[in-house]
Amino acid sequence: MAAASATTAAREILVRLHDVMAARANAQAKLNNVVQIIGEALDSEVCSVYLLREGELELYATRGLKEEAVHVTKLAMGEGLVGTIAEDNQTLNLAEATSHPDFAYKPETGEELYHSFAGVPIVRAERAIGVLSIQHADPRRYDDVEIEALQTVAMVLAELIAGAGLVDEASTRGPDTRDPATARMTGLKLVEGMAAGHAVFHQPRVLVEHTVAEDVEAERHRVYSAFDKMRDQIDRMMSQADFGAAGEHQDILATYKMFAYDEGWRNRINAAIDSGLTAEAAIERVQQRTRMRMREIDDPLLADRMHDLEDLSNRLLRIVSGQLGTAAQLGLRQDTILIARNLGPAELLEYDRRRLKGVILQEGSLTAHVVIVARAMGVPVLGRVRDARRQIAEGDLVLLDATQGNALARPNAAIEEAFETQLTVSQKRRAEYNAMRDLPPVTLDGQRMTLMVNAGLRDDVAALDTTGADGIGLFRTEFEFLISAELPKRERQARVYRDIMEAAGDKPVTFRTVDVGGDKVLPYMASDAIDEENPAMGWRAIRLALERDALMKAQAAALVEAASGRVLSVMFPMISEPWEFDQAHALFEEQRARVLKRGRQPPLAIRYGAMLEVPALAESLDLLLPKLDFISIGTNDLTQFLFAADRAHPKLAERYDWLSPSILRFIARVTRECIAADVPVGLCGEMGGRPLEAMALVGLGIDRLSITPAAVGPVKAMLRSLDLGKLRAMMPGLLARPPENMRAALIAWAAANDVRVG
Repeated sequence: MAAASATTAAREILVRLHDVMAARANAQAKLNNVVQIIGEALDSEVCSVYLLREGELELYATRGLKEEAVHVTKLAMGEGLVGTIAEDNQTLNLAEATSHPDFAYKPETGEELYHSFAGVPIVRAERAIGVLSIQHADPRRYDDVEIEALQTVAMVLAELIAGAGLVDEASTRGPDTRDPATARMTGLKLVEGMAAGHAVFHQPRVLVEHTVAEDVEAERHRVYSAFDKMRDQIDRMMSQADFGAAGEHQDILATYKMFAYDEGWRNRINAAIDSGLTAEAAIERVQQRTRMRMREIDDPLLADRMHDLEDLSNRLLRIVSGQLGTAAQLGLRQDTILIARNLGPAELLEYDRRRLKGVILQEGSLTAHVVIVARAMGVPVLGRVRDARRQIAEGDLVLLDATQGNALARPNAAIEEAFETQLTVSQKRRAEYNAMRDLPPVTLDGQRMTLMVNAGLRDDVAALDTTGADGIGLFRTEFEFLISAELPKRERQARVYRDIMEAAGDKPVTFRTVDVGGDKVLPYMASDAIDEENPAMGWRAIRLALERDALMKAQAAALVEAASGRVLSVMFPMISEPWEFDQAHALFEEQRARVLKRGRQPPLAIRYGAMLEVPALAESLDLLLPKLDFISIGTNDLTQFLFAADRAHPKLAERYDWLSPSILRFIARVTRECIAADVPVGLCGEMGGRPLEAMALVGLGIDRLSITPAAVGPVKAMLRSLDLGKLRAMMPGLLARPPENMRAALIAWAAANDVRVG
């Protein structure tokens, strides 16, 4: 079926359905007419409608299956192809239905005659209330345009079904599993911090009541007018946004604005109107398609871009429908914890920052655009709280601890008091750590340690002042690549790197070259992406950068140019063998030579380092160390590689301890070899940011840690209470004869020696 004929078929169906919906007939008769109309228009041998009634999907009307199966054939959610479509809220398109693992044969329907199958969910308020399916005797996949027509019709059917009261009202609401008692939820720490406030839902649902257009041109005019208003809103919002400093959030808002002005998106909505939908239904139709694509996207950065588009769709839908806006437009009346499935960066800016204390997202990721903006605003955010809307009611008191990764709704008086105490203690500790900002990390016996921070954003450089850190030991450069729609130009990269070095002043910055690939696929390299079972151990970091050397050459040129007249420190991630370092080193030296050839001032010096994350590198350190200016042990990846344990796996995340003798012995061996070769060795990663683990590390000979800004205060307090000579004298014996519980032994030693490990 050609695209034009598919649009014509959809329009023909909608016109005829409009007449059916307006007719004075009972609901059963209407649905009987519906399946006939759809079957004829799509030249389908079978067309069936299943509705969700009393928790089961009941065959309610059919053209082609046996009539005696109507109201008799029933499938549970998740049972058979129909149940799978409803449960997953997804489309199926199969050339051979029986080949699907979820196929369930229902003999009373007579469906054994038919091979091909396509089905789409009938969605109301984002929940499947039924399924519309077609079947053919010939085994074939349906064309995309046929599926499009089916999805458009399913949207109109949702209005007919809801209006006729054919499904249980509870089916459209979903179960309310809220417990009146205190509810505890856990999630992903996106922006750390603690806050208390009353729950406010970000967005009242805009329910599309009328789907079939009376006048297509009038609907088109309504959408165009809404687009103009939406773009004016965003332009005004961006001009008023004040963060006090430049940063990535500005680039993100510019990307968001680019989506708002995207003609392709407007054209898709226009095409949906052409098929006979109202303005609201056309926006919702395109939005449904976006949601389906989001579920298929594994890459978090691409998913974040789709979230931005959904945010804009919601804004456009509210404008065109004239319905009330978000909670931001209605105004916050008290200290608030905002609850949302997801947020666009511009929507967060609309809230009163004096009353917005924190955000809980049902979705969200560390690289989500809203997270970058929230960090710039200083608003704590907890993400991936899947059941937030079921556990929290509007107005509930919510205690948010995004530092620990949890939230409490409807706390009793004792819990609330304990939280307030914890918040007070946290603020007191923070004040104590702030008071130590200008004190050096010197041990009791006078040993000066180096405490640096990890960073990845221009805004993060401010942590040097707030924490008193010695510099940036790890600047992750990949974010600039991840938020861009195309490979960032050398000039843009150079400007970012120069800004970072200037902001750091006389404190050193170590840039880690781009670590992308694996589960961090660049949008402009998506065609090269490989479906990897274990992306952390896959085609990423230096492996990808050396193959796609245009990417690394652009970065090298930008770093060399930005460091003109300064010392440039650069390290390469995930080095497994010395030759990988050699190639990366040669690439940078080539860019330095080009700068000299053009008569420009190169860096005063380039310090080259490698990250030891892959255990294999430890076996060839003697070959690599003579070439290095420094080495940094990356404990996050190293740990999972040593134990062959995916750190993202919920059953393995807590199974292996950082204070395991295996890890400590490995780090001790590497440290001894580096010290013997007179190569400075440091460590970056979460392990170094925990006071007890940091104590063990400095006891092994590590004297340079690069950690999160929030960890600088606690680790500095530990170091200033530590007799390092005493610890280093004790550690070899502890490693030679490890106790059954290394963690407990170290805690006991710290307590006996008054070391502040928290």
